[in-house]
Amino acid sequence: MKKVFLAMVAAAMIFASCGKDDDNKVENLAEKIIGKWITTDVDGHAELTNNKSVITILSATQAFISTSRANLSDNQGWVSHLNASVAIDGNKVTITGQPNEHITIVYEITVSSISDTHMEGTFKHSTLRDGEVITTNGPMGMRWEKITNDYEQAVLGKWECTGLTGIETYNDANARLEFYQDGTYNYWRKNGEGQWEAVTNREFQDYFVDGTLLATRWKNQGEEKLREWWEIASIAGNEMQWTALRASDGGTVTQTTTWVKVN
Repeated sequence: MKKVFLAMVAAAMIFASCGKDDDNKVENLAEKIIGKWITTDVDGHAELTNNKSVITILSATQAFISTSRANLSDNQGWVSHLNASVAIDGNKVTITGQPNEHITIVYEITVSSISDTHMEGTFKHSTLRDGEVITTNGPMGMRWEKITNDYEQAVLGKWECTGLTGIETYNDANARLEFYQDGTYNYWRKNGEGQWEAVTNREFQDYFVDGTLLATRWKNQGEEKLREWWEIASIAGNEMQWTALRASDGGTVTQTTTWVKVN
């Protein structure tokens, strides 16, 4: 009788476990996850703009990713629209891309909930060199927002800064930027006589826009490479608004910049 009772308890536990798994399963994940997603929160805290990535799921098997990290080499830390493969197994989504023949980037997302506007779950990011893991971050709790705007083409052209709030970083109110189709840009500053002059001491100036995320990098002659990150809040007519969440004095501060398009 005792054996029968134990068998009944075991069966009930298995049934309950299966029921729990079914309750947690995200229905039609392969369809719902299609779209462009940007990081908003990590472990319950708002993500800084310079740590954000964009994941674009094209289908149940294809995606591309864009990310910029200042503390990693260019092979790992500057990825623009990298083609990647997707594998979906239950609630787990694995995204794999290769920036070059030696480096492989692997994103592992376990989705707990997803809607038309947001997705939540855990995230793990691994980088491999020639098949061996060299860095791993996570798993960590993460939240993404679905991006409905893509400003990759709208940002092209020359823009003059007309206002800045919050802290000043590398970009300031005395600036003009011109973005080109080939992923490069030019930077102008106004001299003491009020004339705009192109900055000529830079070895390179690169950028990418994926959705709303804008990443820039440059190198002044004889100096280290630098990067700066923004989110494009809007482009309407001849006006463009940028925003960024920055670390400042042990906390965070929101920085905004207004640009007007010029000939």
